Amino acid sequence: MPLLSGFHKLRPVLNFEEVGLDFAAAALYTLMGVLQALSAPPLPDRYAMKQTPATGQMVSFHAALENWAEGMDYCAVAVPPEVTQALGTKGPVLVMARVNDSEPFQVSLFPVGAGQHYIRIKAKVRQETNTKTGDRIRVRFTVLDRSDVKLPEDLTSVLRAEGIEKAFESLTPGKQNFIIRRINDAVKPETRERRVQEGVAAAHQRRGKLVDLL
Repeated sequence: MPLLSGFHKLRPVLNFEEVGLDFAAAALYTLMGVLQALSAPPLPDRYAMKQTPATGQMVSFHAALENWAEGMDYCAVAVPPEVTQALGTKGPVLVMARVNDSEPFQVSLFPVGAGQHYIRIKAKVRQETNTKTGDRIRVRFTVLDRSDVKLPEDLTSVLRAEGIEKAFESLTPGKQNFIIRRINDAVKPETRERRVQEGVAAAHQRRGKLVDLL
């Protein structure tokens, strides 16, 4: 596939050890989106995205596991265009997924441009299913309701200790899920702790705004 071939040629330009996973992942998403936009023809009318994914919608497909970052433990699979069409959105989609016979895990389908999604497969899942880059895997997922937010235990513990649990819950579901997704996507313990603290800071900021409104 020419698009992915060109993308892999660009990846070595990024020094992941220097810039870190957060910046590298964002850069990769941007590069992929630019390449998609430049090389892909306009989508036909049947791919128009006009609806919100239905909560409980179930999808299954097979795809090859791709290595997204040279020298980094970051893998993902492309979501087939017909699946994106069925979902009816170009935006992120929160799902509960399984790879082959893995335990279910929560993740978001992330957009990369031109109406295409990818889904990240974390190292824990790959180890559990004994899969590696290049393997063809079965992916099954169920669309979740973004308003149904499940807080990680470490975040909940800190919020409760600082008395700002309600303030965090008053954030929009989208904002909560963004913070939670970043925490759950952290690879290193120190990265996870930093993102937990970012969530705590957002709750403090929210509480400050609520107080100002009184």
